[in-house]
Amino acid sequence: MEKQKLLFIYLRTGGGHLAPARAVADHLSKYRSDDIETLLIDGFGKTKWLAKFIIEDGYRHLQSKAKWFYEFLYLTHKLKFISHISSFLVSINITKYLKEVISEYQPDKIVLFHFFLIKPVFATLKKIKKNIPVITVVTDPFTAHPLWFLNKNQNFILFSDKLKNECIQNGIDQSQLNVFPFILSEKFSTKPDANAIVSLKKLYGVENKNVLLILGGGDGIPKGKRILMNLLKNKDEYAIIIVCGKNKKLFNQATQIKTKYNWKNLVVYGFVDFVYDLICLSDLVITKCGASTFMEILMSGKIPIVNSYIWEQEKGNVDFIVDNKLGVYEKRVNRLPQIVNHLFNDKDAFDEFKKNIENIRLINGTNDVAEFITKYSRPNLSD
Repeated sequence: MEKQKLLFIYLRTGGGHLAPARAVADHLSKYRSDDIETLLIDGFGKTKWLAKFIIEDGYRHLQSKAKWFYEFLYLTHKLKFISHISSFLVSINITKYLKEVISEYQPDKIVLFHFFLIKPVFATLKKIKKNIPVITVVTDPFTAHPLWFLNKNQNFILFSDKLKNECIQNGIDQSQLNVFPFILSEKFSTKPDANAIVSLKKLYGVENKNVLLILGGGDGIPKGKRILMNLLKNKDEYAIIIVCGKNKKLFNQATQIKTKYNWKNLVVYGFVDFVYDLICLSDLVITKCGASTFMEILMSGKIPIVNSYIWEQEKGNVDFIVDNKLGVYEKRVNRLPQIVNHLFNDKDAFDEFKKNIENIRLINGTNDVAEFITKYSRPNLSD
């Protein structure tokens, strides 16, 4: 029997698109390799460097250095003619590569993990006269970018009933909307017990201490230096681990602060592949509110303190945390030490958040999504 061939396509505009794509691909590779073959590709694989730089690097730079401008662009893309222009400009840069991959790989199904891929993939299929089923995974769980739904005549995987209801109100047929729990790496399905946490704290040099993790995704936490300087007054009271990601400037700043103030309880990392361990051993996590990051924190049973988010794209993530009393949103950096101290010193307040996180009963949707994709047989709606 021939294997079913799946083509997963993502873009590297933040980790929130690659992470779920990789989670499902890894799951299928581990459990269904006898009958499923998965190819995971970057849609900009052979794109000219300038276009790739503008979309991928531009996205990261705007989020870290000019968030207000990114939010302005987000707002303007609610105008359909601007959305169509952006989609067209991206499409002309990647259609040739997509045609090569699809023609050579001959997938049975295509799964998209970024809104900029929708227009070029459907255009490519029409050009090569292929009616391959396409599924679009909307990686924003609560507040989705308008570009996801520029083409309403397609099949979606969503991660909340809230977003499903909004899609229905905007004219998308309910039969095209499939809701699942959020996709995360399989390891986040299991929480370590108390003994495992003790072992992890010992392994990473923070044993016998409360641990505050500062985590902002691949590009580090916004205002990272200011956050550390405000927490400096408490430097002997608990351990702090900061993950700077690919942000070399933040890494150098954090390292200099550690050395200058002899901050023995501060651990500084750059880009790491053991975020799961760090989340598991932590007690509190100061973070921005990207979808994968905040879901990983909650799935691990940890309390998020959100200091930054992207309006309006991540507003639904913040609302979910605050409305369900799963954590704290505080944009004022100078208030963070007070909040951390309160939660570390007030057991009742700390335990209430922990209980709320447990009661929300979040589960990892990777297995269910993987099964849905493998069994999916609906034709391409756009043809």
